[in-house]
Amino acid sequence: MSIRAAYRYVPHTIRHEPQGGVAYEAFCASGCDETSGPQEVQETAQDWCLRHTGRTGHELFRRVVTDHARVTRAE
Repeated sequence: MSIRAAYRYVPHTIRHEPQGGVAYEAFCASGCDETSGPQEVQETAQDWCLRHTGRTGHELFRRVVTDHARVTRAE
């Protein structure tokens, strides 16, 4: 028994969704597990890094920016 199928490829676009907001987070990459936690304002996460460095001497951080995206058909 053979099955035939027809595929229709529909182009889509992906864009930033402003209603979803943006989250900024910093993680200490100097050997401890501390994090700023998700912040709505970038400066809040950066200020956490500065305070953490002053408190611990740790100088290396991983910064993550998370946003929401919406996929729509491009017809």
